[in-house]
Amino acid sequence: MAWALKLPLTDEVIESGLVQDFDASLSGIGQELGAGAYSMSDVLALPIFKQEESNLPPDSDNKILPFQYVLCAATSPAVKLHDETLTYLNQGQSYEIRMLDNRKIGELPEITGKMVKSIIRVVFHDRRLQYTEHQQLEGWRWNRPGDRILDLDIPMSVGIIDPRANPTQLNTVEFLWDPSKRTSVFIQVHCISTEFTMRKHGGEKGVPFRIQIDTFKENENEEYTEHLHSASCQVKVFKPKGADRKQKTDREKMEKRAPQEKEKYQPSYETTILTECCPWPEVTYVSNSPSPGFNSTHNSFPVAEGYECFKISNLLPTATPQDAQQWLLRNRFSPFCRLFTNFSGADLLKLTREDVIQICGPADGIRLFNALKGRVVRPRLTIYVCQESQQTRDQQVKHENGDRPIYHTVYHAIYLEELTSAELTEKIAQLFNILPRQINQIFKQGPTGIHVLVSDEMIQNFQDEVCFVLDTMKGIRAWR
Repeated sequence: MAWALKLPLTDEVIESGLVQDFDASLSGIGQELGAGAYSMSDVLALPIFKQEESNLPPDSDNKILPFQYVLCAATSPAVKLHDETLTYLNQGQSYEIRMLDNRKIGELPEITGKMVKSIIRVVFHDRRLQYTEHQQLEGWRWNRPGDRILDLDIPMSVGIIDPRANPTQLNTVEFLWDPSKRTSVFIQVHCISTEFTMRKHGGEKGVPFRIQIDTFKENENEEYTEHLHSASCQVKVFKPKGADRKQKTDREKMEKRAPQEKEKYQPSYETTILTECCPWPEVTYVSNSPSPGFNSTHNSFPVAEGYECFKISNLLPTATPQDAQQWLLRNRFSPFCRLFTNFSGADLLKLTREDVIQICGPADGIRLFNALKGRVVRPRLTIYVCQESQQTRDQQVKHENGDRPIYHTVYHAIYLEELTSAELTEKIAQLFNILPRQINQIFKQGPTGIHVLVSDEMIQNFQDEVCFVLDTMKGIRAWR
């Protein structure tokens, strides 16, 4: 069987990109945790879990963040005490985000009197959708040509300078602002939460989004690449006036609950304070390359780079408490950072499933336990690929019975989850160290050597663990 990848590259660039050796060796921590695991009584005996308020570090002892962002929209009253806040927004309505300078006197003097750059994104809260962000946003763009997911309401905004919206990043806007001056930016979200759910028979539950703000300062080259602060909040977006109806419904439901039940839920606040989080891993967003003006025409999405950044990295037993805190932030467990303030990597890994569930609750507890143990879900499809040039150069060794040759060829595994041509393009580009956008199309060699365009349906009908060979030809890469 053969495929062909149409790559608009010169032969020299193709060869330099594809002949690099791919190091596929992986190692695990290989540590048994059974006998040394904590019991729940040991965990609850730690000072951080004691009931006395004096044993908990007061809020004033926490690090003061340099900035604070406040979304002027009310939080839902139907959120349990230890869960993250949820805010309902109306599609296309302008909402104010106040950019507040929260620095102490003398803190970060290098930005005094200077501008900082903030990037606002609307991203998926659900990790499953984060994995397929490119495909989801490309599908939205296809159904809504000419529209953007996120816009700035520039006439209503105050204090922002040089607002920009890259036409290839429909969910991102950026601008400069002076922390010493009053700054408010008004945003509009044009997608709704139910646009990314499976269509059934109506009444589908919408997916939550995140509004995230990353702020950067200038480096010595006057590029805004040095990270200062990141914060985000969870939102759901409804059709016009739908957020108001949902807020009213939640409030009426809470009023009908018994007083002891109401105590388990957060009150509704008039505004939403964005909480600190790790920087968004898509490094291409923070580059200082010139971006088009705010009213530029819309082009198609490029293939997302940094796709693997969303995957959970393993927490090592040697991790310090500081490293463990960073791991929790990177993997979106920020609400539990304070609970695990003094826990090292070994401390967290020794917690049993029951321990984590009792500490964090059933939903987040199971998610945290699976993340700690590094459990991997079996991929839907595995294929193996190698380069034809490798195979022909390798020495052929006859089988013991002399019937067929055995090739000493190294194959690389490609794991597919979404079974789409876009996902296959990304995985091939990552494997052979080239950019996804350099692959225009993928072909499979069919009968009599014809080239058949690889579609999503074709990939869905591939046999698991099938092998393909990459042929090198002028202007085309062929797979058999």
